[in-house]
Amino acid sequence: MTKPTIQQMLQKRILILDGAMGTMIQQEDLGPEDFGGEELDGCNEMLVLTRPDVIISIHEAYLEAGADILETNTFGATGVVLAEYDIPEKSREINLAAAAIARQAADKFSTPERPRFVAGAMGPTTKTLSVTGGVTFDGLVDTYYEQAVALIEGKVDALLLETSQDTLNVKAGTIGISKAFETTGITLPIMISGTIEPMGTTLAGQNIESFYISLEHLNPISIGLNCATGPEFMRDHIRSLSEISHSAVSCYPNAGLPDENGLYHESPTSLAGKIAAFAEQGWLNIAGGCCGTTPAHIKAMAETLANYTP
Repeated sequence: MTKPTIQQMLQKRILILDGAMGTMIQQEDLGPEDFGGEELDGCNEMLVLTRPDVIISIHEAYLEAGADILETNTFGATGVVLAEYDIPEKSREINLAAAAIARQAADKFSTPERPRFVAGAMGPTTKTLSVTGGVTFDGLVDTYYEQAVALIEGKVDALLLETSQDTLNVKAGTIGISKAFETTGITLPIMISGTIEPMGTTLAGQNIESFYISLEHLNPISIGLNCATGPEFMRDHIRSLSEISHSAVSCYPNAGLPDENGLYHESPTSLAGKIAAFAEQGWLNIAGGCCGTTPAHIKAMAETLANYTP
């Protein structure tokens, strides 16, 4: 029996994406030696090579909580980001390992009725073409291409360009991805998730409508918002998106705004309730959590959203 695709499952119910990786890693109380030495301390992506046990246990905690889609621990695993740790050459190895770890966890929890999927996470990098510069368009295409090839070869089910702050970066990402599809001979669904600042636009100054219109031609299976400032600020943008989008709509906010100590205070129940208010309006197809969310948040969301149709 062939496994249903993400697209088929999206027709059936609201799919649950996992929660934050970074905040879960912080709770593990790791030292520099866990990352591979002082100079790599804090490079979360390295953990797929040095402490795969930590990453797999986080993936499994989210699956147990009810996640349908796992994100690989590859948010910053492009050469352009890894260069900041002087390890750009590790990009391929990290992406392959991260995909294999997430695949192993997802397959362990998959059933014919409830398949679990892996989304290859591709972050915005630390450079934005429109805002910071410091990278060329072609340089970004190349770095995304390398990441996408490794994720595809690592058997992910979809590619997720997330926390997008600049459509030029997304454009570079999708060109890199298209080239990777040609190289590997495998075409995967693309998911795109932007992030809107409190002033109501992306970092590069686009509102949600123009963000969507500039990416619509890519035919992503989902388009949505993540991170940002918690669910309240997303409400109007998610509503606008659901009105214009031909793709599924995704939403995975932070657990509210961080306080001065960097802690997030949105409880599982309150976050699930706020996301349910979006689902009730018929705006959502995929929901999950970003910074500060835990398996408890995902569990509350999975249980609450089971009552709503996509």
